[in-house]
Amino acid sequence: MKPMEMAEALFGGEGNADGVEEMAPEGSVDSSALAAIAAHLKRSAEPAEEPAKSGAQAPSAPEAPCAAGTSGRDEGETRAGGVTHLGSQGTQYPTDYDPSVLETFENKHPGNDYFVKFNCPEFTSLCPITGQPDFATIYISYVPGERMVESKSLKLYLFSFRNHGDFHEDCMNIIMKDLISLMDPKYIEVWGKFTPRGGISIDPYCNYGRAGTPWEKVAWERLTQHDMYPEKVDNR
Repeated sequence: MKPMEMAEALFGGEGNADGVEEMAPEGSVDSSALAAIAAHLKRSAEPAEEPAKSGAQAPSAPEAPCAAGTSGRDEGETRAGGVTHLGSQGTQYPTDYDPSVLETFENKHPGNDYFVKFNCPEFTSLCPITGQPDFATIYISYVPGERMVESKSLKLYLFSFRNHGDFHEDCMNIIMKDLISLMDPKYIEVWGKFTPRGGISIDPYCNYGRAGTPWEKVAWERLTQHDMYPEKVDNR
């Protein structure tokens, strides 16, 4: 077969690859070239993939692993969990120290440890001897376990110290111990920065780590290294 006739037979006709090698006498065309041409024609003869029909869904990517915890809360769930002060129009402010006003809600992310910090710049208590008011900013930081303290109930609880007579150091330890009894945190620390009286300011610090856990060691280390580089007393 002449070269032009072979080309027409291969590319101008049906494009059938079967028997390509029979179209040329033995030795007239390189056998590897014929094999390549045959393979090309077979691929060309295969029907093209049909385009996706309108409305067909593409394969979805694999879902990411579910994170621990859930999102979203509703009022019924929160109320059932023991939260009553939040949203109440008839809030009664305690006139003396009252830890019973504290309330908790469920920690929905118990699988990972994280800090929650409260900054309380309007804490007030009374000197147990003179009855004079003491003022402080209190910092409460904790790592929750299964339960967490609700912030409005904490506000009412701290307000209950307004007419309570105690020394600065006692107030901070009482607050920490009440919160431990309330929610059993993995770790908690309470730091009070009181305004000066008689030219001296007092900043009591106390902390706690749950026994038998790594947080017990964290508590000791933070206590031993606490305030090693005190700030200037110009923030009162």
